[in-house]
Amino acid sequence: MPHAFPFSAIVGQDEMKLAILVAAVDPSVGGVLIFGDRGTGKSTAVRALAALLPRMKAVVGCRYGCDPARPFCSKAEPCAGRAAGKSALVGVPVVDLPLGATEDRVVGALDIERALTEGSKHFEPGLLARAHRGFLYIDEVNLLEDHLVDLLIDVAASGENVVEREGLSVRHPARFVLVGSGNPEEGELRPQLLDRFGLAVDVKTPQDLPTRIEVIKRRDAFEQDAEAFAARWKKDEDATRRRLVRARERLPEVQLGDAALARIASLCMALGTDGLRGELTLMRAARALAALQGDSAVADAHIRQIARPALRHRLRRDPLDDTDAGVRVERVLAEVFDTPLAAAA
Repeated sequence: MPHAFPFSAIVGQDEMKLAILVAAVDPSVGGVLIFGDRGTGKSTAVRALAALLPRMKAVVGCRYGCDPARPFCSKAEPCAGRAAGKSALVGVPVVDLPLGATEDRVVGALDIERALTEGSKHFEPGLLARAHRGFLYIDEVNLLEDHLVDLLIDVAASGENVVEREGLSVRHPARFVLVGSGNPEEGELRPQLLDRFGLAVDVKTPQDLPTRIEVIKRRDAFEQDAEAFAARWKKDEDATRRRLVRARERLPEVQLGDAALARIASLCMALGTDGLRGELTLMRAARALAALQGDSAVADAHIRQIARPALRHRLRRDPLDDTDAGVRVERVLAEVFDTPLAAAA
């Protein structure tokens, strides 16, 4: 099996790596959108995530990777392994959704081969079923066809995939973390889908010489001998994996006081975000960040650190203010937390 570039070996891009780790600690944060220049490690980071994530328990033989503690399969078929009561540790799925994928490939369809050979109707699960309890990755998400965008919005909101076609009536779980990447020069993302991402980060090409040299050196070493490079970073990968496991265990115990909630709500009000999704996302992300950092309660520092990726894509566009959304969030952070703007940057 080919080695993925180690997550811990990615140079810089701290905000992107933090957003991915926060979403991995608490999938209810709602996924990550990574926009930026070509060749800045967007796809590399997502593929490195698959190797980094700790393994999970799944029902043996289940085509939907059901959790043994809470099995829920398609209503069109019994869980193949539930009766035996067997479970096994499996890798967390990180599924690629290619731009050219058909709707049948994404949602699933009639198994044509069995229909022709056996004369019976059977459902063949699609990419959404494979991504259940894992991550669904869309590269160049801003180029995705509109009808697939609408489909993903519905499934992401409900956590279920419903297929009604060709005499089939299937409903199966499809709870996944949506991860998208893209280049803003190739088009903008539809607002309906943009709002479904919990966190959004912008990645830039490094502008300092030492960082660029280090990126080139590590990539060259990986391409020369991927196995040796992975072995060199194994200790760091294991440490990050243990940190993730501890954060997930600690998450239910992290306290979120009224003062922190007041900060979060005040920040969203000052920014003028629509609805309450901004508050909910920032609350979950700050709690996950506190767990990741080993803290027992959410503090102002957690809110400030994760506010920009949680809120930058939820701001209304102001035709009279072309300031970058991240800078606008930082400006309001300084006002809400009553600190000088220079200290908030």
